[in-house]
Amino acid sequence: MTDSIKAGKEAGQSRKEELLMAIDRWRPFATSVEQWNPFPEIQSEMNRLFDGFFARPRAIATGTESRAWMPVVDMYETKDDLILRFELPGVSEKDVSLSITDDVLTVKGERSFNQESKDDHAYRVERAYGKFERSVELPVPVQADRAKATYRDGVLEVRLPKAEEAKPKEIKIDIL
Repeated sequence: MTDSIKAGKEAGQSRKEELLMAIDRWRPFATSVEQWNPFPEIQSEMNRLFDGFFARPRAIATGTESRAWMPVVDMYETKDDLILRFELPGVSEKDVSLSITDDVLTVKGERSFNQESKDDHAYRVERAYGKFERSVELPVPVQADRAKATYRDGVLEVRLPKAEEAKPKEIKIDIL
């Protein structure tokens, strides 16, 4: 019987507690002085789980909505512009609105469910319908009053000219 089990019996612990105390991680190259720290492994596993969970944006359903949705976005920049592309399949252009407040761009809209007739019977409805809202923090200052948006084939593209202080500047350095 190991010393830790003997100590557990003397302290009045259950058999399960005794066995748990006796379990130690096998580390063939570790010295007996080294102690195993499980927290980095736990942190790594939690990060992996949360990365998978937050990989695609989700919206929280509220009220009577059973499945709210939020459009996905690609954001990139050129020398002069910040460009955002939102996927809005099945959303009419007239049902979309844009606003910029401080450094946040917000897209709001609604995807309507169009039933052909009252006699239709759906076997499967997997697409989400209803109102959506997506706010994106802009990484650089922009000129909001010069924003341009186009909507084609279910993709909303928003071009925001960068503010002068956000544009890269080229400085010539003379070598002596």
